[in-house]
Amino acid sequence: MTFTKEFTWGGATAANQYEGGYDEGGKGLNAVDVLTNGSATEPRKVTWKKSNGEAGATPLVWGKDFKLPEGAVPTLLGGYYYPSHQGTDFYHHYKEDIKYMADMGFDVFRLSMNWSRILPNGDEEKPNEEGLAFYDKVFDECAKYGIQPLVTLSHYETPLSLITRFGGWKDRRLIDAFVHYSDIVMNHYKGKVRYWLTFNEINAMDMAPYMGGGLIDGSEQNRAQGAHNKTDNYLEAQFQGIHHQFVASAKVVKLAHEIDPNNHVGQMLAYSAYYPYTCDPKDQLKVMEAKQDMLFYSDVQTGGHYPEYRLKKYERDGIKLDDTPEDYELIAKYPADFLSFSCYTSNVLTTHETEAKASGNVSAGGVKNPYLESNAWGWATDPDVLRIALNDLWDRYHKPLWVVENGLGSADTLEKDGKVHDDYRINYLRSQIKSMRDAVTIDGVDLMGYTTWSAIDLVSNGTGEMKKRYGFVYVDRDDRGNGSLKRYPKDSFYWYKKVISSNGEDLD
Repeated sequence: MTFTKEFTWGGATAANQYEGGYDEGGKGLNAVDVLTNGSATEPRKVTWKKSNGEAGATPLVWGKDFKLPEGAVPTLLGGYYYPSHQGTDFYHHYKEDIKYMADMGFDVFRLSMNWSRILPNGDEEKPNEEGLAFYDKVFDECAKYGIQPLVTLSHYETPLSLITRFGGWKDRRLIDAFVHYSDIVMNHYKGKVRYWLTFNEINAMDMAPYMGGGLIDGSEQNRAQGAHNKTDNYLEAQFQGIHHQFVASAKVVKLAHEIDPNNHVGQMLAYSAYYPYTCDPKDQLKVMEAKQDMLFYSDVQTGGHYPEYRLKKYERDGIKLDDTPEDYELIAKYPADFLSFSCYTSNVLTTHETEAKASGNVSAGGVKNPYLESNAWGWATDPDVLRIALNDLWDRYHKPLWVVENGLGSADTLEKDGKVHDDYRINYLRSQIKSMRDAVTIDGVDLMGYTTWSAIDLVSNGTGEMKKRYGFVYVDRDDRGNGSLKRYPKDSFYWYKKVISSNGEDLD
């Protein structure tokens, strides 16, 4: 047994890492356009300026608190390198890149639309026609090869103007701005795009509130509200922000079905499997709480309700949302049609930190799993993680699933003959596809498709590096933006082509 004939194969990208053309075609700035490069040891930074002329850069580290100085506004500064400005230049190479995807046999191409390319300030009444025309060309090129676009409406690309004027998603006005933007593109591309995702890795609001919601004060309240009200409470604003995204997502699901009954709108969740380090029940409780923090987002956006464990947390923490009864009616009535997710690795959690450190059992994600190997960036390569993830999500929601990010970042070497021998990527993906296939054929999970991260080399989101490569096609670009941008298919390109042509049966 293998995948059904309706199963879709492809790859994924994000505009802020791939598209480039940041100041072309009438595009405005977005959140990531003021984010510098970094490395495995040096964090990326958001650059800013105050009205008195003072300027600087604040580190952004996933999972750590982030807050700009009082009065600071994110802005471009001289002397810094901003990798999103060019990415790997899909803006000028889209025909070549889509041809590579077609040569591999892609059924689907996941990409994001740059909100500020359509509405430079995020909320103009009329769209930027040059922006619409660019994506028309992209979607037409996909159609030429029978490739279905899977479009993310917001992939860490909150227009910078909405951040500087309103403070990002903590302000309720972003709901209407996002719905207006979605209305424009869903009407314009009716018949060209049928599959949509509202927010990339919506739980990034917890891990990186600036990226997830444009919050320059990533408090718990702001994250929770996500756009509901203005507040000086950091924590409260964080949760306000996510509430606004939930409401916006529900409104877009409603809108999408009204515009075209063939539209399908999905959630996108960042998923990680969590394992306890010991058999101590306290370790199991730690795992349970971590899963609650993660699955809260899908409980609301896909499940259609705020779970009791989150309401109790807000009560304990004094989080008060600026909400309305209509918000919850919308969330219940218009949940996501399907649940898509990213999944790269698993994490081990423990209350026995001292014991773990004493044994040298520490990794970038916390506690190292002694049964798994890790890559150069400290991510465990877990051959069973997708089967675990798919069963976990299917059992909880019983809605169609879609793996829309899964891949291996590595420092590939371009040989003198123009070849890239990336057996390590092939080995990783082989184990992942086997795991995914077992979930379908053994466990009966309803899986729509698989889009690897990524299709073509692009800038790493977490580190802002080019060195950490994920694609099937090598792009001649370095960490400082130097290089010809010439494309070179890797060994994995030809392997994935074989996988797709066999519908996942031939993995050798």
